[in-house]
Amino acid sequence: MMRQLSFLGETPTQALQNAQKECGDNAVVISTKKISSKDGSKMYEIVVALEDEYDAAMGTNKSIEQNIQRYPTRKSSDSGAASAQFYDFKSEIAKMQDSLYQVQKTLWEPKSHLYDLVIPPEFIDIYTLFEKNEFDQEMTYSIMKKTIEQLPVTMKSNPKKIKDFFRLILRRIIAVKHEVPLRIHQRKIMMFVGPTGVGKTTTIAKLAARYAYKLGTNYKVGIITLDSFRVGAVEQLKAYANIMRLPLEVVKKPEELSEAIARLRDCHYILIDTAGGSQYDIDKIEAINQYQEYLSEIPIEKMLVLPANIKATDLQEIYANYSMLYIHNLIFTKLDETKSFGNIISFAHKTKKSICYLSVGQNVPDDLMEANSNYIIDCFMDRKSASI
Repeated sequence: MMRQLSFLGETPTQALQNAQKECGDNAVVISTKKISSKDGSKMYEIVVALEDEYDAAMGTNKSIEQNIQRYPTRKSSDSGAASAQFYDFKSEIAKMQDSLYQVQKTLWEPKSHLYDLVIPPEFIDIYTLFEKNEFDQEMTYSIMKKTIEQLPVTMKSNPKKIKDFFRLILRRIIAVKHEVPLRIHQRKIMMFVGPTGVGKTTTIAKLAARYAYKLGTNYKVGIITLDSFRVGAVEQLKAYANIMRLPLEVVKKPEELSEAIARLRDCHYILIDTAGGSQYDIDKIEAINQYQEYLSEIPIEKMLVLPANIKATDLQEIYANYSMLYIHNLIFTKLDETKSFGNIISFAHKTKKSICYLSVGQNVPDDLMEANSNYIIDCFMDRKSASI
């Protein structure tokens, strides 16, 4: 047999706690109802059944919460002083937990604790997207604060319009430099700098093929390497140059660079590869700067090549040390090796440097594209590795 016991409380939770305190977890919830009396006071009643020893031995005991679902909520009407309405207690708890979760998600929790901002529920998904993309926290705060203040109320209720609005903001933030084909009498000299392993040499090979064969005009392209120290560096460029039938000059001393450029005077594009190294190896960076001093009258566009799959703080440190070379533009590589793109967007914005090209893979010459803000934003929004 089963004994039925009734427990009261001012809230469903309190009534359940009273039942658990008296019966432990060996009771089964039969019903939960709200009782309203004539004086208007409200109480909640939970009726539980306590299983006998035989049932317990057979292993039928379950906790109160586990057995709630076995007994569906039902309504009853009593003709008396009090009227009762039954409640699904498990559903009530689920609603409370969901509400608490929503409130928790809206709390702004910056690492620095410098900001005080509550994210409205309609912006939660976008805010989470910014966090997952490792977007700069200070910029995220600024964007969120302005959007909360300025976005019309009618737009806040439409998730698509909210997403489109943030896409517009990102498009304004991302600076890209579009490729302008050279006229037949023009010449452009580009020097590629950056730490070891970022893909400078491969990027140069991709650009050489692009300029020589993929732009509709077959420009004459020449390659110069200053990296005669790293094992295999010259051989790698020689292999690319031979395949594409492009001239290659190897320069070992700063004073030889102007002579190499003179020998390539018929080329529309001259691409200069430099030795890589740690961003903390200031001597190597200064050595590159010495080559520039011999070309003070020749305009050279310095391209800082950076991997997209490193932290924003590392990007900043690389830029801080390479800035002595007077960087003009940025090239990002390894976009296929990350799913977080907030670091490159916020980095480019903070340094006020434009992105020229994106390298998405190792294939020469295919895995290279001109920088495109919509493409970067799509990668940011979709949170998946890039591809061409």
